[in-house]
Amino acid sequence: PPTPKPILPVQTGVKAQEEEQSSGLTIFFSLLVIGICIILVHLLIKFKLHFLPESVAVVSLGILMGGFIKIIEFQELANWKEEEMFRPNMFFLLILPPIIFESGYSLHKGNFFQNIGSITLFAVIGTAISAFIVGGGIYFLGQVRHAAANIFAFGSLISAVDPVATIAIFNALNVDPVLNMLVFGESILNDAVSIVLTNTAEGFFSSSDNSMVTGWETFIQALGYFLKMFFGSAALGTLTGLISALFLKHFDLRKTPSLEFGMMIIFAYIPYGLAEGIKLSGIMSILFAGIVMSHYTHHNLSPITQILMQQTLRTVAFMCETCVFAFLGLSIFSFPHKFEISFVIWCIFLVLLGRAINIFPLSFLLNFFRDHKITPKMMFIMWFSGLRGAIPYALSLHLGLEPIEKRQLIGTTTIIIVLFTILFLGGGTMPLIRIMDIEESQSRRKNKKDVNLSKTQKMGNTIDTEHLSELTEEEYEAQIYQRQDLKGFMWLDAKYLNPFFTRRLTQEDLLHGRIQMKTLTNKWYEEVRQGPSGSEDDCDEAELL
Repeated sequence: PPTPKPILPVQTGVKAQEEEQSSGLTIFFSLLVIGICIILVHLLIKFKLHFLPESVAVVSLGILMGGFIKIIEFQELANWKEEEMFRPNMFFLLILPPIIFESGYSLHKGNFFQNIGSITLFAVIGTAISAFIVGGGIYFLGQVRHAAANIFAFGSLISAVDPVATIAIFNALNVDPVLNMLVFGESILNDAVSIVLTNTAEGFFSSSDNSMVTGWETFIQALGYFLKMFFGSAALGTLTGLISALFLKHFDLRKTPSLEFGMMIIFAYIPYGLAEGIKLSGIMSILFAGIVMSHYTHHNLSPITQILMQQTLRTVAFMCETCVFAFLGLSIFSFPHKFEISFVIWCIFLVLLGRAINIFPLSFLLNFFRDHKITPKMMFIMWFSGLRGAIPYALSLHLGLEPIEKRQLIGTTTIIIVLFTILFLGGGTMPLIRIMDIEESQSRRKNKKDVNLSKTQKMGNTIDTEHLSELTEEEYEAQIYQRQDLKGFMWLDAKYLNPFFTRRLTQEDLLHGRIQMKTLTNKWYEEVRQGPSGSEDDCDEAELL
């Protein structure tokens, strides 16, 4: 019979109160940090410091706050060591899922599905190449005496790319949307692939007895483990998204937006919990759930819930990203470091080399099959902008390395690589664009067009038009017949899948949605006019309109 799981002891009495107080202080400290960062981002937008990526500004602020806290602790005025420590479990359970789900939910599906082959090649094959280059380089150089599994796990985690600054620059420069999608699609899939590769290295190599098998057999078994994690998690997320679409198509919750929004939140988080519970990748699962729910389920919602869902996800994802980047800066002073200069230099060199061997050969190969060619200039910018973000840092803390010195060495090296890529490569991307794109920058000066690196401002100014569908059944069918150029999955989706999983609106539904929106707007307007800050001056009102 299977052995029962040990029940974790529950804290009671004085210990429970102490734990509650400690958790309360941690929550207070985290919210205080996020609040200060929000003010910083607002000041960046207000004073039009668009050349500075928000991630660079927030990390720099975190470093300053960490130094300030260290001075306070040195003067023995307070002790905030426990509160400022980054908890990897909290990151993977609470902070990372909203970031990944939002990136899948806000994805432009048309360009994504049209370029799924190129994106998958960059994200899966490219990430694996980078992981092997970094891990193999460290192993053969003999920089550290780790097990091969730990070195490969480090190579996998450090290959998670977060090119937020590049995406913002591409948007600002009006780069071909297909190239923009290649970078964006690669970045979101890359995070999930990197996590699955790291879990493969940790789970497979540590649990199996490899003493009696050859290198090729080990490789085949590891590949099978990875494919099971990748496709199993993706299938679970896709299935959850399709079930949510059918549920909200046949259960009409449009007249009660609070219940509708509640069901969306539940369906969003369910695949993560289930996948982690059955030893699959929760991140891969929630990413595909986000893509599918955005493509089908979103169009079964009322207009109010559609807008509410978009803005809530963007707000929560922004707060989570900000929290991670701030704690990344704080970690310089809060993390117990073990520093080896030769190991750090070799790791940075191998990371840049792995990114180059990932980008240049694969781009050259893809250009044989693409109508939109990836130019050498774009390849160089894609290589240079391979920023490392929150995920490598959290994964490095999650590695079960023994003794503690090895964990500290890997953690310290990861922090230095992440800060190096964010502060130097992220900060240098804009000058690099200006140097390489002299003609473009001159034309922008003539047009007085400013390059805006503020992700928050870009996301907050618009509501995605593709997410506010107001097509009736007849209008949708007429649109399909006009689009004769659809091929493959896009044709199958438009002809069969979309009508099956989404509800086409009747004229009555459209009228009800518009009345609902107008009622809310009129209610807000009346409250503003009657409030202390309202103005009864018709001239002011006319000027505002």
